Amino acid sequence: VRLELQADCFAGVWANSLRDQGVFLPGEINEAIDAAEAVGDDRIQQTIQGRVTPENWTHGSSAQRVEWFTRGFDTGDPSQCDTFG
Repeated sequence: VRLELQADCFAGVWANSLRDQGVFLPGEINEAIDAAEAVGDDRIQQTIQGRVTPENWTHGSSAQRVEWFTRGFDTGDPSQCDTFG
């Protein structure tokens, strides 16, 4: 889970590096955040199983995924993506 959350953070850092280059249309970063939230393990488990079992997570909760992507995007700093520290 930590490695996947770190990847979400790095995706945010990458998006930050392009933010001033006109690559993203208005609202696309919010769409990326919504997508990360939609595929959180808690949301998927609740939808499929009707219950949430954190011990079986592989990518983190919706809130965690949003938090780590946002951290990377807001800071643009890969050193802020240390989920193991």
